[in-house]
Parts: sequence; structure tokens; C-alpha cells
Amino acid sequence: MAHPQSPKRRTKLTAALLTATVASTGMVTLAPTAALAVPAGGYADLIETFSPAVVLVEVTSSATPADAEGGMSNDDFLKEFQRRFGDTMPQMPQSPNMPDRQGVGSGFIISEDGLIVTNNHVIAGATTVTVKFADGSEHEATIIGTDPLTDIALIDIDGTDLPTVAFGSSEAMRVGDEVIAMGNPFGLGGTVTTGIVSAKDRDIRSGPFDAFIQTDAAINRGNSGGPLFNDQGEVIGVNTAIFSPNGASAGIGFAVPSDLVSTVVADLEDDGKIDRGWLGVQIKPVSDEVASVLGLNAGQGTMIEKVMDDTPAQKAGLQSGDIVLSFDGTKIEEARDLTRAVAGTAPETTSKIEVLRKGETLTLDVTLDNRATAQDA
Repeated sequence: MAHPQSPKRRTKLTAALLTATVASTGMVTLAPTAALAVPAGGYADLIETFSPAVVLVEVTSSATPADAEGGMSNDDFLKEFQRRFGDTMPQMPQSPNMPDRQGVGSGFIISEDGLIVTNNHVIAGATTVTVKFADGSEHEATIIGTDPLTDIALIDIDGTDLPTVAFGSSEAMRVGDEVIAMGNPFGLGGTVTTGIVSAKDRDIRSGPFDAFIQTDAAINRGNSGGPLFNDQGEVIGVNTAIFSPNGASAGIGFAVPSDLVSTVVADLEDDGKIDRGWLGVQIKPVSDEVASVLGLNAGQGTMIEKVMDDTPAQKAGLQSGDIVLSFDGTKIEEARDLTRAVAGTAPETTSKIEVLRKGETLTLDVTLDNRATAQDA
């Protein structure tokens, strides 16, 4: 009868096999280094330092579920609520007048005088917003500005010498890097979970500027608006959405990358509004058939399907059927590349747009309008 090998014996056998493999093949097996491991003792010191800047955001709203979600039915609202987290829990009306509803989310302080970042969907439709600290203190907040297209909001409380956190570079993050999520799942209070960057630049079709960081750090309802930290304690994302069949964490969460958030926040802080360039076209992907006929590489360019009347695109001479190859030197490989490039350019800026028209490459000058005051295309 065979006996199970002891752990020590298995270790010795494994080492012997590796040695024999290296000797016979010249192959070297690399072991993980200490630099790739969680720091000794975990992240307790980091969390103790930065968690005071993570707050609970309580919202009171008198809006109906349909109003709060832009006219969705109750069924649609519930489905959206399962996909997102931290939004106001829907309450079914008990009388013709809808009672005030309570909801919770998270946020984090970025200035000593009280500027706080959270999600737009956390505070959408709010009549009052209250910020709670870990020590139990409460502050009424005012809404500085919101950006539904990126789901980012900036709120403010009165304060001095408040604890803060700083943005890091989301672009510098790599798949596999350790991350730490902080927030208030289910309104329980400050909670910390860890995981890794599972993927980057995820498009979950929630808006035109989707470029989410995907993580397996556990996030749930109430985590919305909370920070996703790197292992240096820098905010590299804002926890915003999850994929889940039942509304609970399934290990697939999404955070708006900090490089985008910091730009949006700076714009909101300036005047409470977002100013984005606007071109005035409807676009679609270049089909494989069209790409083959025109000799384009796969994933090259996006096609203009329609040019709106009296828009920058029409004034610049763009036409339906044009294939946009670049915008101000940025190569366009898919539709959202053009949307982002245009939106990232200040209104009234004159830019160069390179298009392929009937086999000929043209470069046109276009002066953008402001998306905030123009009809979205």
C-alpha cells in the first residue's frame, strides 16, 4: 500500500527534478521574488495612514426610481441597480406621494479644505448629501459639479486640515499589480479588500468614455465612489460598477482610471462644468469588407456615418463615408478613439483631422464646438 509523501519529501523531489531539468535542458525556472509579494505584515500601515480620507456618503432623494435613473421603468432600474453599486435602494411607493429615499455610497477627500470625489450615480437626484467620517462626525455637503458621461462627481464640505489622498498614475498600472479597495459596502462602514488589476481599458458600454480598470478586489453596493489604491497608497481608480448576477461581488469590478478622473475633477473644480470638444458626426466601425477593399489594416480608422447640419464637421467639409484615420496626430483605431480624442480637446480649438475619401487621403482643419452646449452625436 502506497503512503502519502511528506511535504518535506515532496519538496526535495521537486527540487531534484528541477535541478535535473536545468542540467539536461539548460532551462532555468524563475521563482517569485520578494518584490512581487504582499509586504510583510500586509497593508495595515498603509491602510491606517490613508483610510481616514475615505468617507461614507449618505444621500436623501425625493425622486422616484424612474426619475433617478432617467425615466427607466422599475424593472430596468432594478437591473441597473444590480450592475452598479452604491446607488439609492429603490423603494416602492406606498401612497401617491413617493417618500424620501435613503442611499449610501463612498467618497474620498482630495483637499484639506474638503473637496471630495464620488460617483455621479451616488448623488444623482439628491436633495441632501451628508458625509460621515470614521470617527462618527458628519458634514453637510454641497455638489460642486457632476459628469454623468464618466460617472464622476465632485462635492464639498467645510473643513480645514482634513486628511487627504492623492491621485497616482492609472496608466502606469499593469495587469497583475496589487490594488486595495476602500469604501462602505452596504453602509457597514469603512471596509478594505484587496486584489489585483485583472484587465485595463475595459469597455462595458456604460458611456462613450469607457476605459475601466477591472479588478477582482471585492466591491459591493455602497463601494461606489470609493478609491482603488495602488500599493503606494495612491488613488489609481474610482470604484464604479460590477458585473454580477445577483448584485453581490462576483470578483469582477470596474474603476474609472485616475488619469481620467483627475482631469474631470480639475474641470469640475474650475466652474462646476465639463467642457469637451464636439465634432457633430455619427460614426461606426469600419467593416472587414470595406477595410479589405480599401487596403486598410484590421482595426484602422472609423467611418463617418452621418454629418450633422450646422456643425464643426459640416463646416470643415467632412462627408458621410469618410474614414477618419487620425485626429491631431492621434491614430484612430476604433470609434471610441475618435470620441475620446475630440472630447479631450478644448472647445474652439482648431484641429487637424485626417480622412480617407474614395482612396485619397485628405487633411482638414476643424474648429470644435462645446459638447455641453451642442447636440451630442
